[in-house]
Amino acid sequence: MSIALEHASYIYDKGSAMAHEALRDVTLEIADGTFAGLIGHTGSGKSTLVQLLNGLLVPTSGRVLYDGRDIADAAVRKRELRAKVGLVFQYPEHQLFEADVLSDVMFGPRNLGLDKEEARRRAGAALELVGIDETVYEQSPFDLSGGQKRRVAIAGVIAMEPRVLILDEPTAGLDPQGREEILSLIRSLHQASGMTVILVSHSMEDVARFVERIIVMNHGSVFADGTPAEVFSRATELKEIGLAPPAVTEICRMLKEQGWDVRTDVTTVEEALETILSGLAHRSPA
Repeated sequence: MSIALEHASYIYDKGSAMAHEALRDVTLEIADGTFAGLIGHTGSGKSTLVQLLNGLLVPTSGRVLYDGRDIADAAVRKRELRAKVGLVFQYPEHQLFEADVLSDVMFGPRNLGLDKEEARRRAGAALELVGIDETVYEQSPFDLSGGQKRRVAIAGVIAMEPRVLILDEPTAGLDPQGREEILSLIRSLHQASGMTVILVSHSMEDVARFVERIIVMNHGSVFADGTPAEVFSRATELKEIGLAPPAVTEICRMLKEQGWDVRTDVTTVEEALETILSGLAHRSPA
């Protein structure tokens, strides 16, 4: 199964003086099991795009297809679609509303028509996957830390057993340790389940170490689409649209300009260390 957009555009407040084209003729396909990063500065269209994928918005023109079916078709039930294409919002408070953690995570499965026992089973399994202990099940989700709220929000979507998991800026507002924990959790979920994961971010650093494909948005259009190495090789162009490649990529590029024999397509600290040590071994003594 795949999820795709065909010449999809979206205009907010169409027909009014406030009309704004947020997406412009976007065509792309994300294959089943892919771990993709969706990158772009504020206003690039990435959040609008993922709301189209989830069916929260309907394209002004073009189509969104899930498993080959147009999700705007009246025969496609939106509740079932959103069970298969789960969206975790940037701010967990926007999707946490029950009195306690367990009830909140059970809400999605119950809304699918599952009985209380099955919903409880799914919720417990999802909370265990994201590292939430039973000791907090009866607490209000609003009393949790920022990182815990995000884990509970993710669990609420995971409990519906989606095939596509979309996370909109899941590390926003977290400290470095919290960001690392959430990103590592997302990678573990992908590896364990094989589900499609779409990680939305404005940070190249956050996604460089985790995703296999990066889609860069700019002014409502796809600016670049490829592996991290392919996308980051366009460093000058990325800077022109306000996006900076990972620091390690920039360091290696500068070393290359100074005559070092190093790769310039590195995206992680480990790759940078390997190529710099190799380059150092090949440098002549001063």
